Amino acid sequence: MKVLRQPGAKTRVKPTRSANMYPLAPCKRLKFSWQRLYVVAKINKVLRTKNLYGKNLEELRALASEMSMPRFAAGQMAAWLYKKGATEIAQMTDLSLAAREKLAATGYEIGVTKPLHEEISQDGTRKYLFAPNIESAYIPDGDRATMCVSSQVGCRMGGAFCMTGRQGLARSLSAGEILNQLRFEGLTNVVYMGMGEPLDNLDEVLKSLEILTSDWGFGWSPSRITLSTIGVIPALEEFLRRSKVHLAVSLHNPFSEERAAIMPVEKAWPIAEVVSLLKRHSWDKGQRISFEYILFRGLNDTPAHIRELARLLNGLPARINLIRFHDIPGLQWVSPPPSEMVKFRDALTAKGIITTIRTSRGEDIKAACGLLSTLEPRPKA
Repeated sequence: MKVLRQPGAKTRVKPTRSANMYPLAPCKRLKFSWQRLYVVAKINKVLRTKNLYGKNLEELRALASEMSMPRFAAGQMAAWLYKKGATEIAQMTDLSLAAREKLAATGYEIGVTKPLHEEISQDGTRKYLFAPNIESAYIPDGDRATMCVSSQVGCRMGGAFCMTGRQGLARSLSAGEILNQLRFEGLTNVVYMGMGEPLDNLDEVLKSLEILTSDWGFGWSPSRITLSTIGVIPALEEFLRRSKVHLAVSLHNPFSEERAAIMPVEKAWPIAEVVSLLKRHSWDKGQRISFEYILFRGLNDTPAHIRELARLLNGLPARINLIRFHDIPGLQWVSPPPSEMVKFRDALTAKGIITTIRTSRGEDIKAACGLLSTLEPRPKA
């Protein structure tokens, strides 16, 4: 991916073109129709079990056996799916013609789709809508190009400050639907911070991470990937056993009663128990832990909150990312002014916690933290 700088202009990303992957140039703006989206969603649901994209190597081996193909055909299919960017079974030319015809005749297809809709922010962030009702965001930043992917359509965790949480849960995504959001050139990082709670869709999320980080898959280093969670303890324990990607925990308030008022999940899995679990985990293998903290003026920005954060996280090699609250209709909450956020950051840093303030991106197209949602109709292109 080439980064071009023009005098007096902000950095913009210009990718090279590929035959099999769609670039991050403005995609063709399709005329948006909820009726069209509904039809596409119904078709997608019917064909989802026949999609090759999103299958891991074990599943591809089982498929090869079912189709009377040699065992090594599984590796060939994986290469076409995750390295060569095949979009049609006919492109898998190192499979026999008979095997390709049999796959197609039994209803299999690659199962990748292009975005239905795209919005571009003034800061270069792009928001994409995939069928059915899946939003994700591309965030360019100099030489970095990060994709923020969704793991569910909606979310059932009920965060009061999050548009996705206010939407409720429609359904969880398959590994293929998660990975389909990543079919862009030049990506350097992926964050599971879009719609949904990743650990509420543990099996499919872990499968997508397996495909991303395996040599037979995308071959990414786990250090390029971060997963965000509110702290679903049973699933978190399994995630820590099976994955080495970075972890970000949505904290937002160190006091249990106050956190429960804005995050109902606190009643099921208290943040103190989440932190206790994290302190028992070994963080010495390149895996990092951070905490996300949206600052609300008068709610979680006092000296008492600073002291409790320091007490709660003592002994954990973590950092805190402070986030400005992005306006949501019907809520009167606001973040403190930037100068107060800086003071809050400095106070935490003085207590030995590395603390940064995250730059808001894509707020004008509702792609910033907490704003992804398919509850409301999207504007026509």
